[in-house]
Amino acid sequence: MAKERVILHSDCNSFFASCEELLNPSLRDVPMAVAGDPQKKHGIILAKNERAKKYGIVTAETVQSAFRKCPSLVTVPPHHDYYEQISKRINAIYLEYTDLVEPFSIDESYLDVTGSLNLFGMTAEQLADAIRLRVHKEIGVTVSVGVSFCKCFAKMGSDYKKPNATTCITHENIDDILYAQPVENFLFVGQATASKLKKSGIYTIGDLARASDRQLVRLLGKQGMHLWLSANGLDADPVRSFYEKREVKSIGNSMTFYRDLTNLSEIKSALSALSDSVSVRLRNENKKCTCVQVQIRDSAFQTISRQKTLMQPTWLQKDITQTAVELVLANWSIGRPIRLLGVTVAELLDADTAYSQESLFGDEQAEKRQEKIESAMAHLRQKYGKQVVSFGHSTHTDLGFAEQSKKRKLSD
Repeated sequence: MAKERVILHSDCNSFFASCEELLNPSLRDVPMAVAGDPQKKHGIILAKNERAKKYGIVTAETVQSAFRKCPSLVTVPPHHDYYEQISKRINAIYLEYTDLVEPFSIDESYLDVTGSLNLFGMTAEQLADAIRLRVHKEIGVTVSVGVSFCKCFAKMGSDYKKPNATTCITHENIDDILYAQPVENFLFVGQATASKLKKSGIYTIGDLARASDRQLVRLLGKQGMHLWLSANGLDADPVRSFYEKREVKSIGNSMTFYRDLTNLSEIKSALSALSDSVSVRLRNENKKCTCVQVQIRDSAFQTISRQKTLMQPTWLQKDITQTAVELVLANWSIGRPIRLLGVTVAELLDADTAYSQESLFGDEQAEKRQEKIESAMAHLRQKYGKQVVSFGHSTHTDLGFAEQSKKRKLSD
């Protein structure tokens, strides 16, 4: 019989705010938030410290709303390069306990310590506590750690008690810690999915686990089977080695704007900026895409996603932007406020082997000229920095394009 896995999920508490307190310890004594352009008091809250949380300030609310809750709030701009440095130092500590460290985001990592417990002579909880204490002592950041036998439950454990805590979810305590929670608290269950589940009498995570897989598949399709397996602890997704090169399956970037977008010029500028960052990362990965997806969210947090398959692979910013604009025009009423836009490319191919069919109607010379232009821009950016040259999206400077470059994801 295979040995049951021991998985940790380590989540840094208020990571951006904690890093800012390392840079300026006096910020620990005041309610503080990391926000976009605090001088103008616009943008959104990216992170907040414990003192700010006591005023009810939450991530992603507007800076103006946060100041109404706490007029004495101190806001600071983000320092993303510093956050990256701290993240690397924290993962270096994790790697002293196992090479199976899989960063999930800049402030979260999974660790498989199944083979480490005997080596260190500790229980799973003791090892989690030891890691927690080391990160706090050596880095100055607190982490919350979830311990369980699968990645999903470990993640739920790290969310269960914060800050600076260890929570073990075992077969013995799962009913009390996990299954009693409302179904909307479960990973992968959004508002729309929770509504469907509740209409079928599934109100808690325990109800979800006890439902039949067939019922959930009838109700939610493939997602239903995924939820059933996850809720029953049958998530067999491995924690990959920190040193394993991972295949990139999609690349995307999204941005929440300082204010709502209501006209086509602003929308095109935003899509151009997002497509630019995606194009750069495609080149860095030596990939071309054959699918473009846009995500649109309004000020009421209603979100839609639409995608289009391309006729031929591309990594050109121009092609990605054009497709994204077409998707927005086909699926959104211009004038209806937009608070967030996202551009993601998928169905990736190796650029060296990606086959581009010659168009019977297109202008191949124009495509070649565009490739030369964007290749030259990529070379200049690599040599002198990404800000040395850009597309025309910088004209709308009040939307926050200068800050959005660090808000990115790389999915695999």
